[in-house]
Amino acid sequence: MNKLKEKIEFLFENPNQKEFTNELAENFLNGLNCGNIRAAEKIGNKWETNSWVKKGILLLFRNGQSTDMSINNNFQYFDKNYLKLKKVNLDDNIRIVPGGSSIRTGAYVGKNVVCMPPMYINIGAYIDDNSMIDSHALVGTCAQIGKNVHISAAAQIGGVLEPAGARPVVIEDNVMVGGNCGIYEGILVRKGAVMGSGVILTASTKLFDLVNEKIITSSENAPLEIPENAVVVAGSREINTEFGKKYGLSIYTPLIIKYRDEKTDLKTALNFDLR
Repeated sequence: MNKLKEKIEFLFENPNQKEFTNELAENFLNGLNCGNIRAAEKIGNKWETNSWVKKGILLLFRNGQSTDMSINNNFQYFDKNYLKLKKVNLDDNIRIVPGGSSIRTGAYVGKNVVCMPPMYINIGAYIDDNSMIDSHALVGTCAQIGKNVHISAAAQIGGVLEPAGARPVVIEDNVMVGGNCGIYEGILVRKGAVMGSGVILTASTKLFDLVNEKIITSSENAPLEIPENAVVVAGSREINTEFGKKYGLSIYTPLIIKYRDEKTDLKTALNFDLR
């Protein structure tokens, strides 16, 4: 692992070097596919970004050649030769329902994950066991998804490659992401949280905690962090400028309206018969 990391770091910083080989690409992709290499890892209670992994993915783009990867005339696609579809077999215990879904190689997908059509998982993503990626959902490059997570229909989990040190979106275990949610720009969603339908979160979003009467924001050194077991819904707040008051304007704002209780657990419980 250390030798692979050192080689990738060297080649990324020295683009004129011609030492990027098919063997290096294969070793790197194998590590991503089996989950031994991750774009971010939890150390203690803190998530650390592995920038060298993102550099490795960028090298695949930099050194890859555009190739015709079409299956037939009805399924045509063209991509860099290193960025193929992920190979999945029955022993992987992943359920991929037919209808237009794709998983790019270099994405880890754990046991009993369900992929409903059409959905897309990009390179560098990590999907842990017993999670569901629902219809029209996207898991972007390097996003980290925990166990027993439900990414509901049309939800978008943002990916990030550049800059290499930028935080990926992290969603911890037992989180429910409602339909049409958008979670971007390195947001950290702690375990057990519930994102109501239509919640949009970015690095510049202010999150209003109505329970504890405080405002949660990101900083230069820390992402916007959704607290453990928080229940977040889409809300609005008044614009207090003279113009805003004149026209009765308000602006979108996510709100923590409660923290999980037995009633919430009942509504958001996963049905493991589906897995």
